[in-house]
Amino acid sequence: MNFTQSFKLALKSLKTSKMRAFLTMLGIIIGVGAVIVILSLGNGMTNMMNSQFEKMGSNLIQVMTYGRGTGGTRDVDVEDLYELVDKYPQYLTGVTPYVSASAKVRYQTDDYDRTSVYGVSEAFFKEDTKGTMQGETLAEGRFLSYIDVDRHQNVCVIGDYLAQTAFRGDALGKTISLGGVPYTVIGVLSKSGDSSEGSADDVLYIPYENAARMGGGSMGGVSSMFLVTCTSRDTAAAAKGIVEKRLYKTYQSTDYYMVMTSAEMMDAMNTMMNTMMIVLVAIAAISLLVGGIGIMNIMLVSVTERTSEIGLKKALGAKKKRILLQFLTEAAVLTSIGGIIGVLTGIGLAELISGLMQIPVAISAPAIIIAVVFSTLIGVIFGLLPATKAANLNPIDALRRV
Repeated sequence: MNFTQSFKLALKSLKTSKMRAFLTMLGIIIGVGAVIVILSLGNGMTNMMNSQFEKMGSNLIQVMTYGRGTGGTRDVDVEDLYELVDKYPQYLTGVTPYVSASAKVRYQTDDYDRTSVYGVSEAFFKEDTKGTMQGETLAEGRFLSYIDVDRHQNVCVIGDYLAQTAFRGDALGKTISLGGVPYTVIGVLSKSGDSSEGSADDVLYIPYENAARMGGGSMGGVSSMFLVTCTSRDTAAAAKGIVEKRLYKTYQSTDYYMVMTSAEMMDAMNTMMNTMMIVLVAIAAISLLVGGIGIMNIMLVSVTERTSEIGLKKALGAKKKRILLQFLTEAAVLTSIGGIIGVLTGIGLAELISGLMQIPVAISAPAIIIAVVFSTLIGVIFGLLPATKAANLNPIDALRRV
């Protein structure tokens, strides 16, 4: 009996008891499907975040400060960072506060509770690249100017979501309410995502001191965030060192601030995502272990049910390795089919979740191949004991059951 014959016999055995075969494969299907869903959504999220970081460029530095330090009498404010930009133009090109405001956004009778409101300075928009520090570009109008920021004028720049949903594409010159205060729309950002509620397109920018007065909390001496740009990727490390040195001069401790380049932010985010996916995949893999135990159990039952058949084959000259091959093939075929069904189920669920929750999905071909191969190995490993038991049956004892 060769492998082809063993394969045909394995398929025939599965067809004779379809429901039992399906229930046996269920653990494998769930395990493989869960792994595919986790990897597809995780890779999609990672790719999306990496693309966002690439839009920001490699010359962005994020600065966070906390409190006043040990015995400190003042914080490092935006004026201090402006001085650094003026002092080191060969390394630093711009700085802006980045204030997250707590303001209710309303247009006429409609509220936009998920719109993100940020306070920035005119330096947030780079004239040389015609884009913001985070890679956004203008579709129409203009960005905040020095006069807007210096005079705390009630003007704003909105994302594509608000422009289309609230203003039906005609937003320039119209007013929108922030915390009950009317703000005039002076600019509209280009679409950068799917333009859905709560997405990167659902955003609104105003002068940073206006945002601080709305209760954002990041300019009130408790916690502050700044975005700094350096001249290039090559000067990012030196620029970071300059900023850290200035912060340490005031706080006298590294516990009261954090400075991170865009490359470091991307690496940290990727590390976090990879760790999370490993943990989730490990949890999902438990289903594969349970499925393997189920395979072994069913195969042991199958050996018992087919004892007379095994005895007859041995009496006719079948060798141990042929019997072993037959049962190992059955177990491998069972888990392989389960693996394939699990992959198809996982892809379907990933696409469904992606559509419902607007989460990007990235199907990985290597992950699919590994999942199917691994499920086959599960069948071989857990089918080894039943196959060995079948191969070692004494033909005389087995024939007594005929």
